[in-house]
Amino acid sequence: MSYTEQLQRIITKYRESGEPWPVTAIEIARWAISKKLWEIHPGKIVRQCADQLAQAMRDEYIDDPQGRRIRAKHVAPYATKDGKSELLWDDIRTASRKHMELAFANRRQQIVMDCRQLKLDLDSYNQNFNAGKPIQGVFDFTDDLHELELGANTSRLPDSKLDMPN
Repeated sequence: MSYTEQLQRIITKYRESGEPWPVTAIEIARWAISKKLWEIHPGKIVRQCADQLAQAMRDEYIDDPQGRRIRAKHVAPYATKDGKSELLWDDIRTASRKHMELAFANRRQQIVMDCRQLKLDLDSYNQNFNAGKPIQGVFDFTDDLHELELGANTSRLPDSKLDMPN
């Protein structure tokens, strides 16, 4: 069983325990640790540190000369000598064009895959679990990008997003 499957099993146990649902991941983590269902493994400490460092690099922003808020650090996939892939980080201010091309292509592919999964989830929900009017998915982001460029930080999320579910 994979580590992800082990974590999914913990989530299933949480739901079966009668604890509140919907819930934050923090609450599930507290419950899992209190029930001794999860603990940090010494071999995972380096991986956890690397993940946290990567997140910190993702979260580092700078202002460019035009005043845009941009990411400072970018990750790109590179092939190793043994045919595998590794992710290398670089700074936008010093990175090579090759690195930035790879980084931008990689991020775009991640967005495409996120959109594909969103469409699958949306279609399945509408066909199998939604008794009402189908929820529409719009995957053309042209207007959204234009509004953001104009500084209109308006959200397209419904007002009900602000209300916590019961």
